[in-house]
Amino acid sequence: MLYNQRQFSRRKLVVGLAGLAGVFKMTEGDAGAQSSARGINRNSGPSQLKITDMRSVLVASNYDYPIIRIDTNQGVYGLGEARDAGREGTALVLKPHLIGRNPLSIEPILDSIRNFSNHQRMGGGYSAVDMALHDIAGKVYGVPAWRLIGSKYRDKIRIYCDTDQSKDPKIFAGRLKERKKMGYTFFKMDLGTSLVADRPGAINGRGSATEKGLQYLCEYIQAIRDEIGWDVPLATDHFGALTVNDSIRYARAFERYDLAWAEDMIQVGHLGAGGDAPKNWRGYKELKEATTTPICTGESLFGLEEGFRDLIDNQAVDIIHPDPLTSGAIRETKRIADYASMHGIETAIHFAGSPVGCMACVHMAATLKDMLAMENHAVDIPWWNSLVSGPSKPIVNQGFIAVPDTPGLGVELNEEVVKEHTRKGGYFAPTPQYDDYILDSFRIGGPYPHLDGNGKPVVSR
Repeated sequence: MLYNQRQFSRRKLVVGLAGLAGVFKMTEGDAGAQSSARGINRNSGPSQLKITDMRSVLVASNYDYPIIRIDTNQGVYGLGEARDAGREGTALVLKPHLIGRNPLSIEPILDSIRNFSNHQRMGGGYSAVDMALHDIAGKVYGVPAWRLIGSKYRDKIRIYCDTDQSKDPKIFAGRLKERKKMGYTFFKMDLGTSLVADRPGAINGRGSATEKGLQYLCEYIQAIRDEIGWDVPLATDHFGALTVNDSIRYARAFERYDLAWAEDMIQVGHLGAGGDAPKNWRGYKELKEATTTPICTGESLFGLEEGFRDLIDNQAVDIIHPDPLTSGAIRETKRIADYASMHGIETAIHFAGSPVGCMACVHMAATLKDMLAMENHAVDIPWWNSLVSGPSKPIVNQGFIAVPDTPGLGVELNEEVVKEHTRKGGYFAPTPQYDDYILDSFRIGGPYPHLDGNGKPVVSR
């Protein structure tokens, strides 16, 4: 009896395996059909792909947009963007380290250029290259850039709009009300101390607001709350050159208005007096612990280890605020945000660039667990949407941007419109001034990648 049961069990196993084989065969066919349907570039030879050139165009705007293009030997190219108000040279100087390399080796390439990055606008070159590499890889593999770094947590990204200040509280509040009519659900206001500088007794000898001056500043917040309501997020920014103690006074004065955050309050400290001082994590920790107003900073920082780790490890802020065009674009900013999420800190995205950088940020933001909102600084630029084709228009629709499912970044430049707004240098003009001893360790043997076996410099094309 026992023998028969075993024999029966074996027969069941054989039949079961045969059935599974049929299922695998069916799945294999389906997968092939799906791959074809996704439009994977079967004419591309990924292993033979090489970077051949790097060029740029500088778009004149409220903050100029340095856009770069990385070309390959197979006609596939990638677009990227350096930090707004920066310069394309921060990316183009990296050209000798890219020529001849396979753009699909994203992380090894980024590792090799990381030492050339820094905070503020000096993170723009690395960030532009990251975007362009993901654009190329997505096109070659027929997948959107977000798929290269993870899975989507959301299909659309909530956008917050920055709003210029006015000394007239009614005009200021009216500007925010117009934003709300446009469909925005998250708001930010500039609240510079300069708003009250001409009022008697409002400014002390340090150039910050007195208690009377803080009352005047709060009148602006009150006027805006009266217009847009208390049930929507409202953040504040651009207070002026504040010390830690001044920042504490301001943040405490704002507590009753239930702000989404107070941004970059400490402006005296690391990275220069009068400039954003986000590396002063001790100052930010002191500020955070002294107020219930949420504290946010980070738009000038590059990298997790170089910039954000101290803020996160020491619980120095409530919200990190990377600008991907400085912080490292797609892959590095996701590292930063995921690390923050592990420590219970949310992420908001600072952004003031073109639709190229915008859509790169959207791909990245779609994969984040704890993402509040992303900035758009071009609400009042009528031609901003027309710089590119690909995304549905308007790109920001009722306060949200749809996450693309098209290959790469999902954007292509509209050459005619871009040329109308080019600052200087032409439209992707050749960049021989950035040619150098090309690093080509794959084809040239020698003690150093840019020297031949006899120690002579080698220029390769």
